[in-house]
Formats: sequence, C-alpha cells, structure tokens
Amino acid sequence: MTGAISVSGLRKSFGPKVVLDGLDLTVPEGTVFALLGPNGAGKTTTVDILSTLTPADGGEVRIAGHDLHREPDSVRASIALTGQFSAVDDLLTGAENLRLMADLLHVGRREGHRRAADLLARFDLADAAGRVPSTYSGGMRRRLDLAMGLMGDPRVVFLDEPTTGLDPRSRRAMWDVVRGLVADGVTILLTTQYLEEADQLADRIGVLDAGRLVAEGTADELKRMVPGSHVRLEFTTPGHLARAAQALEVPLEDDGGLALEVPGDGSVATLKSLLARLDAAGIDVAGLTVHTPDLDDVFLALTDRPTPAEVSS
Repeated sequence: MTGAISVSGLRKSFGPKVVLDGLDLTVPEGTVFALLGPNGAGKTTTVDILSTLTPADGGEVRIAGHDLHREPDSVRASIALTGQFSAVDDLLTGAENLRLMADLLHVGRREGHRRAADLLARFDLADAAGRVPSTYSGGMRRRLDLAMGLMGDPRVVFLDEPTTGLDPRSRRAMWDVVRGLVADGVTILLTTQYLEEADQLADRIGVLDAGRLVAEGTADELKRMVPGSHVRLEFTTPGHLARAAQALEVPLEDDGGLALEVPGDGSVATLKSLLARLDAAGIDVAGLTVHTPDLDDVFLALTDRPTPAEVSS
C-alpha cells in the first residue's frame, strides 16, 4: 500500500451489524479524497477508525507512513480531525483556545503564540481573537475548530462533514481554507452530505454503500458511469441539421428546432470523434453543449437510495 492514507480490507461490526465490509482506498499525498454515501454507509466509522478513535476488527491501515495498529501515537502526531460538531471551549477566547491546544501538544510557549497568531490571520479570525466563541458565527466556529487541529502541524486532516449547518457564504469560506491546506501539501479525507462540495473540492471521490466502496474516480469519471450523457448540436439551417442527423445516424427531433442530441459518454475523445465526423461531411455546427449527469444522478444510480438532501428533507 502507498499513499498518505492507505487502507486495505478494513472491517468493522457493531454486534451483528456489519458497518465496514472490506474497505480499500488509497489517498495520495497533497490531495483531497471525498467519501460520499447514504446515512449509515460507514463514513463516520471510517474516519473514527483512521483517526484512532475506534478500533477496527480487521484490515491494514497506514497513515503518513505509520501503521495504525502498531504505531497509534505516531499516527495521532501526524493527523488532525474536525468532527461534525465544533469542539471549541466557549469559556476561552479564540486565541486562548489555540494556545490551550499548543500546551496540550507540548508546543513551546513562543512557538505556540507564533502558530496561534498565524492561524488566526490565515483563517480570518484575527479581529475576533479576543472574543469568546459563543459570539462567533457558525462559520467562524468551524474555522476556529479546524485551526485548533492544525496547531500540531499535521500532514493528514480528516474532515467529517465540516460544513454541515453552514450558510452558503460560510461554506465557501471553508472550501477556500481546504484549498489552501492542499496547496501547502496537506492530505485531506473529507466526508460530506453536500454533493456539490465533493464536486468542488475532491481530486477523487469514493461512493460508500453498505460498508463497501462501490465506485471511485474523479467527479467526471463518476458522472460518465451514469447513462444520460449527450452532446447537443445546434445548426443554422434545416439542411445542415438533416445532413448531420444522417452522418451521425441519430433521429431528427420532431419539434421543428435546429438541434440534435447525440448520445455519448461526455469524454474528450468522444467529442473529438463526433466533430471529426461532421468535419469530414463538410457540416458546420453553430453551437455545441455537452450534457453529463451530476453527482446526484451518480449517487442515486450507485446506491439506489435517495440523495443525502432528500434523506434529511
């Protein structure tokens, strides 16, 4: 196994209920891996095991080069975890929360103050450093929570639904924070109920269902797994439309329009082949649009369950 996070054959049961049934995944260093799945699929259990909070029943795990079973202390020294609920202390100011983390991590006083000041500035919390978190917005609390985890300078960060309950502006601010961490070489494993979040942030996405990874790939690769992709071609004259339909062997729409819908997988190779056929036939295209399924369609197709948004509604 190679990668900042390497998992092979991970298993976990709670009594008779199997939660993880032989999970395999690898996350390269300096990338974001998003784990999607319906409620109860095993996402949080995976994070709890990888962050040493819950023991596994079987399988092999290496985090930042350390064996999870044999070197748990080394794993803990290499990671940070931001859970679904903020863990900040409302009796301490933002700066005091960070300095408390520095003390718990045995960071020297001078270095602890330096790191705290750097993180407060980086997460746009410097103006609120002297206030208690009970006066913060939800997005500010989440940023402070993540900053506390980063006091130990981790190389791997686990984010378990980090933007749950945040408004769209705060959610996008957290996305910017995540992108900044990755730019610094940090590896992130993210679980989320927001499919758009995975689409925006993840280098690769895994779909977890019934304790197994049922699909993995980039967002575009996953979308191409679901039927429904097509290219919409627009033409200026009925003659061009009819010739294109004949050349591409697709039926004409009976709506009086000047457009064709050509089924395809949405890939660049397919699009180039399509245009080459039209060019060989001497047919000009006035407009072109590629339509592919979104991650909602992928979620439904691969898990045969409602999307997370539908579950919670």
